[in-house]
Amino acid sequence: MTVAVEASNLSKTFGDVEAVKDVSFTVEKGEFFGFLGPNGAGKTTTIRMLTGLITPDSGKALIDGIDPQKDPIHAKMKMGVIPEFGNIYVDLTAKENLHLAGKFYGMSKKEREDRATEILHMMELKGRENDAVRNFSKGMKQRVNIGCAIIHEPPVLFLDEPTSGLDVQSKRLVVEIVTKMKEKGSTIFLTTHNIQEANELCERVGIIHKGDLVAIDRPEKLRNTFDKTQSIEVSIEGEFDIDMLHNNHVNKIERSGDKLTLFTDHPDITVKRLVKLTDEEDLKILSLRTQGPSLEEAFVRLTGGNK
Repeated sequence: MTVAVEASNLSKTFGDVEAVKDVSFTVEKGEFFGFLGPNGAGKTTTIRMLTGLITPDSGKALIDGIDPQKDPIHAKMKMGVIPEFGNIYVDLTAKENLHLAGKFYGMSKKEREDRATEILHMMELKGRENDAVRNFSKGMKQRVNIGCAIIHEPPVLFLDEPTSGLDVQSKRLVVEIVTKMKEKGSTIFLTTHNIQEANELCERVGIIHKGDLVAIDRPEKLRNTFDKTQSIEVSIEGEFDIDMLHNNHVNKIERSGDKLTLFTDHPDITVKRLVKLTDEEDLKILSLRTQGPSLEEAFVRLTGGNK
């Protein structure tokens, strides 16, 4: 696979704080990559070095083979950047913001018109395109922000906490739009502290903690790194002694209301024994659900409990 984003020994210090420490990784073309970490872990500093907004103290970044420090113009043509707090002009309309972004990327007037119309429809902003952005909700402003970043259909898209603080509808739209970009072949680089978001969207995840890249792998592999224990949540109708469920394969049992959660390293064996036991005791299983190790568990272990 061809590399779309490359970080080589990136480091950055602010005063006495080592924000990023010798971080190296690659992101393949067309990949949905997540950069996960607690607040203050170094996510935003890393993305700002990758996109050329700040200069690393040491190391270098490449976007589609281009160094944003040495060739910022060509590097910017290769990427779209959606910062956490946005960079749109609130006194301009949604349409004017899109046209201005298109000019920045060297698009012709017709290209800007066609693409702006497409984006306004995609962002569900038709009918509001001539309204000043300052009158928009946070979610609507974020949609305009994303539209400006993707107007030139960049091969690499950087998103810094794009769904933070958004309403449900805007969050859904953001995810849909980013997913469509991925389907068209764009590389997506997402920074987030939202574990569920990273788990659902990303093909690979890097976890950063206090400036160090502490892990990088597929979510399913990270989930199994520390704990292979699975849980079985079951609701049983009828009176029975909970001690009957204890055996060599069940590590722990927790009760919550009418539900029991059994923790086990051998879910298949445990479920079979559970079914056999309820049959023998003339009990009825009302519901049963198994759940594997979570990315949250790996994240907590790697970051010392910080979320």
